[in-house]
Amino acid sequence: MQRRQFLTTAAAVTTSMIGGIPAASAFPGLYAAGEEKKYRVGLIGSGWYGKCDLLRLIQVSPVEVVGLCDVDSQMLQEAADIVSQRQLSRKKPAMWSDYRKMLAEEQFDIVLVDTPDHWHALPTIDAVSRGIDVWVQKPISVDIIEGQAMLTAARKHGRVVQVGTQRRSTPHLIEARDRVVREGLLGRIGMVEICCYYHMRAQQNPPDSAPPKHLDFEMWTGPAPMMPYNSLIHPRGWRAFMEYGNGIVGDMCIHMYDMVRWMLNLGWPSTVSSSGGILVQKGSRANISDTQTATFQHPDFPVIWQHRSWGDAPDPEYPWAAIIYGENGTLKLSVNKYDFIPRGQGQRLHGEPLFEYDKYPEDETEKDLERHVASAIRGHMRNFLECIESRQKPVADIEEGHISTTSCILANLSMQLGRSFAWDPATHTIVNDAEANKYLRRPYREPWIHPEPV
Repeated sequence: MQRRQFLTTAAAVTTSMIGGIPAASAFPGLYAAGEEKKYRVGLIGSGWYGKCDLLRLIQVSPVEVVGLCDVDSQMLQEAADIVSQRQLSRKKPAMWSDYRKMLAEEQFDIVLVDTPDHWHALPTIDAVSRGIDVWVQKPISVDIIEGQAMLTAARKHGRVVQVGTQRRSTPHLIEARDRVVREGLLGRIGMVEICCYYHMRAQQNPPDSAPPKHLDFEMWTGPAPMMPYNSLIHPRGWRAFMEYGNGIVGDMCIHMYDMVRWMLNLGWPSTVSSSGGILVQKGSRANISDTQTATFQHPDFPVIWQHRSWGDAPDPEYPWAAIIYGENGTLKLSVNKYDFIPRGQGQRLHGEPLFEYDKYPEDETEKDLERHVASAIRGHMRNFLECIESRQKPVADIEEGHISTTSCILANLSMQLGRSFAWDPATHTIVNDAEANKYLRRPYREPWIHPEPV
């Protein structure tokens, strides 16, 4: 049965079964009087992951994508063409280069914010203030006050905000949590290691140049410091620069740290410390660290991060991973698999990613899709849609995203200032460190105005 025919049939025929559940209950909250709601959707940031996220949403709900926004006109046009081929109506969405005009001129139920990190806060706050539910990519912000302002705006306006930390919706990781952690197979947990050893840091040192004519670099830069255009920045290279994000910690650590927090039910860390820097790859234009260790201290054990963008991974099977050490065994987790290794004679457990090519054959040919992650994004989108209907907090609620993002920002600040921090979530300040607290917000370039918590 074709996917779209299946969805229509599932909505109408309540006696059908999906995994032993009546079909009308298999998509809770998505149906009203036998019909799926057709949400009006907009996307801000139509690059690589913007399209990945939006196309997964189209796969799980008959949404109507009515607007796209991007400061790169070529990227924008490509996304509009793809969406017109993939959404049910076959209509091409309207296009804007300025998200403010898009939000003012069109009506939306849902907006996806898939911009570079320095552009997450302002569009999210603008959207929720207009009564729109938002999906925003991780990390939610480039400074801590931005994230706090996003959280308070979402709560003030009663909006559902899902953060793109889709490890919380990854099928094989949910299985690992249920089979290993919740069953108590680890016993007492004493330490968690999280890591990334991908050679992902830019190595080039190209000269500055004029931006391409199809890119509005002034608007792309927005509230970030104005730097000379460089081919490393766009497209997809901006993570090489701290001006636009939070380095490898803000990109890769946040995924694994957030996953561990979710899996082990951890809240704020009490202290954060970090060290590292550019220790090996000194010839690159990039200014993010190539080596960094961070410790997030929780009541019963530390969560310790390590990244190196050079050399070999200690465990080639788990180069980007979380390893949970318990008295009765070890649980290794990645986007590609999990393994539980018991101490003694217990049963080893193993899990693999869920591929759904039978339901979504387009996954096999979609350009740049991380195919092992597609089912996780779909699950994350389903949870988002369910919570839009129920008005409950989604699995990666904006508050959870704020905790994980803030912790990673604190790690970078600890490395920068060379000391550990005690964090007080009640006051949202670093304890007894006036100098460090000055760094909780970054200066905004005029005329952009830094958001404030309400």
